[in-house]
Amino acid sequence: MHQPDVIYLDHAATTALDPAVFAAMQPYFMDCPGNPSSIHQIGRKALQAIDAARLTLCAVLGCSQREIIITSSGSESDNLAIKGVALAQHQRGKGQHIISTAIEHHAVLDALEYLQHFGFEVTLLPVDRAGRVRVADLQAAMRPDTVLVSVMYANNETGVIQPIAEIGALCRERGIPCHTDAVQAVGLLPIQPAQLNVDLLTLAAHKFYGPKGIGLLYIRRGTPLLPQINGGGQERRRRAGTENTPAIVGMAVALERAEQQRDAYAQHCMALRDQLIQGVLEQISDTWLNGHATHRLPNNANLGFAGVDAESILLLLDQHGVCASSGSACTSGSLDPSHVLLAMGLSPDEASASVRLTVGRATTTAQIERTLAVLADVVSRLRQSA
Repeated sequence: MHQPDVIYLDHAATTALDPAVFAAMQPYFMDCPGNPSSIHQIGRKALQAIDAARLTLCAVLGCSQREIIITSSGSESDNLAIKGVALAQHQRGKGQHIISTAIEHHAVLDALEYLQHFGFEVTLLPVDRAGRVRVADLQAAMRPDTVLVSVMYANNETGVIQPIAEIGALCRERGIPCHTDAVQAVGLLPIQPAQLNVDLLTLAAHKFYGPKGIGLLYIRRGTPLLPQINGGGQERRRRAGTENTPAIVGMAVALERAEQQRDAYAQHCMALRDQLIQGVLEQISDTWLNGHATHRLPNNANLGFAGVDAESILLLLDQHGVCASSGSACTSGSLDPSHVLLAMGLSPDEASASVRLTVGRATTTAQIERTLAVLADVVSRLRQSA
């Protein structure tokens, strides 16, 4: 757990392991060391644990066991979905055109850039000032040779929720596979692929109080896929590699608990998020909210502070025991302004002055009050020294 004197407001980057998840995982670290592919009793015991975990995962997602592939992360799931479907479609002579958006996670954007080296053409849809994709833009971009559409469910930086069910329905009408990166949505939004009209859906356990290093790709039955990791027969020959038994068990427990607690968790987060947003906008001058006011995740507040840079704010917040970020943890070493905020029409200075604060299970009203006081002091001092 986090230190009691530290306020952790970076749940979009990762979450603490749920104690119940850790308890479920523990037996499979040492008491059951077998390889699930082995035919002896210790191997069979590991396989039984994985099979039970798959049943749980499928029950939550409302799908069959054939429709899930266990991966090492959300990034791997995104890569498998995009490269695997695009290459399989190309093999079938369907074309080489892919549609995505300018605000995707780099796991998607970099996979698309990779495919461009092999002749694929990529159309990145713009978003409006609130960070939302216009379905009409997607419809206009579709072509006879479009082989895949990939639009994230909710943005990892701003928390803005996309009209994914409407997007999926349009793709279904046109016979184009639709993928969504739903990594940020678990425990906060409905994630059943059938409700979202998607053919592929990406999850990562560490975003919903599960272990790191484990993810999942849902792939609707009949969707073409070319495996990207070859070698063994695991995952029905769609993704080779010895299964991580404790992590798979942990992911299943975490997903089940996240879905069971979803309504209460979303309400808890929303109250704290709104307290944070309202406090900043009312108590600190020259501030703004990035992204749609209502079509956003219940736990995400992305706020801009005129005249100061996010890096300075974050460093001083950390000195005061408040942990936050300016965007994706995967690009934390970059000095460039957020590609998401730039795509929304913010200037480089505005984008560089924006901070992401994301609440979670352990966040309290008192912690938000403390954060607001620290933020006001930090911003004031930075502006005075500018």
